Amino acid sequence: MLRRVVRQSKFRHVFGQAVKNDQCYDDIRVSRVTWDSSFCAVNPKFVAIIIEASGGGAFLVLPLHKTGRIDKSYPTVCGHTGPVLDIDWCPHNDQVIASGSEDCTVMVWQIPENGLVTSLSEPVVVLEGHSKRVGIISWHPTARNVLLSAGCDNQIIIWNVGTGEPLITLEDMHPDVIYSVCWNRNGSLICTACKDKTIRVIDPRKEKIVAEKEKAHEGARPMRAIFMADGNVFTTGFSRMSERQLALWNPQSMDEPISVHEMDTSNGVLLPFYDPDTNVVYLCGKGDSSIRYFEITDEAPFVHYLNTFTTKEPQRGMGYMSKRGLDVNKCEIARFYKLHERKCEPIIMTVPRKSDLFQDDLYPDTAGPDAALEAEEWFEGKNGDPILISLKHGYVPGKNRDLKVVKKNILDNKLPKNTENTGPANKSASPTPSIKHGRLLVYLMRYIVDFIPPHF
Repeated sequence: MLRRVVRQSKFRHVFGQAVKNDQCYDDIRVSRVTWDSSFCAVNPKFVAIIIEASGGGAFLVLPLHKTGRIDKSYPTVCGHTGPVLDIDWCPHNDQVIASGSEDCTVMVWQIPENGLVTSLSEPVVVLEGHSKRVGIISWHPTARNVLLSAGCDNQIIIWNVGTGEPLITLEDMHPDVIYSVCWNRNGSLICTACKDKTIRVIDPRKEKIVAEKEKAHEGARPMRAIFMADGNVFTTGFSRMSERQLALWNPQSMDEPISVHEMDTSNGVLLPFYDPDTNVVYLCGKGDSSIRYFEITDEAPFVHYLNTFTTKEPQRGMGYMSKRGLDVNKCEIARFYKLHERKCEPIIMTVPRKSDLFQDDLYPDTAGPDAALEAEEWFEGKNGDPILISLKHGYVPGKNRDLKVVKKNILDNKLPKNTENTGPANKSASPTPSIKHGRLLVYLMRYIVDFIPPHF
């Protein structure tokens, strides 16, 4: 493969290590639904795992320290009426998670600070707009409360979660099932992989395809596409001979790939996980028992094989911890949460270093939890790069604010202007409908009184 290349790299000796049994999450019935998502989402507070559930869809949310055997009666998040297909933690609030399901809905949930005490069946908001199952969920990396969903109706919808409204719908761009969607670093573009074997780079606010490549991988099995920090696109797929491939593309010139490599003939879909701070890509094949990792650089062959971490058990899914949740004192550069049939096993990737001091070459400033933009600013056309934080003294979580959804009242448009108060005091969530209904009633009463003949 790429093993013949000997080159200097601080990541050449990265090694993986599974944690001891007592630090795993045991007796979890991982979902058996046939869908190529990772089934697991992790942040510095919680690990969420999609599980088997009778009569609907559910997922577990466990505090990271809640290791060991998980009781069958442990509370779940269980509001969907069909199996859950994808989950994603909000990057700006470690207690907010979104889920997409076979019931065609997207739901956004607020998890209590110390985890669930009772099962949670009431989401903060239900987002309805897809006509078929919703298989992909992805939060905007820098704008607060902006959420993307993609369904088997071949549509992508971008929501303002703060109002519960779909503000952008990309309808006619994909003729077939969408396999993956990924935001770029500042969230101004998305790249998609589709069953028609085409990779597309899309400007969602202009609703325009910026670049596309047909037959990026010629095999019939599913592809994946993700953005690199420099704007290039990394893809995984299959060749015509069913060999697994990885490729790197420049969206400015998609005619030929910058680099393409054949790997092996296994049939599991390769899920790519990317660290923009170190430019390392980790490939986890569904059904594989290994994690391969590569470094992306500016020098040929551009995609450099580093190593493979192998275990005995195949993986059903994989969660990937953000940089904020890693132990910088132990030179941990990545942590995965590998799903087995009945358990979740953390795997730690470490760079061997002799010094106990903070290694600033391994930990450049990374994306923090603060949003660079509000949803309205992004929808109006503004862009913002991630707000970076230093990990020198470790990451200390701040207080997360509650997610509040202020739904616009349909009566707003029907009220006469002189009775409508548009001041800031009128924007609170709960009183709005009752105030508006009351004013409408008063207006109608006046109207009736004015037109009743005097002898009545």
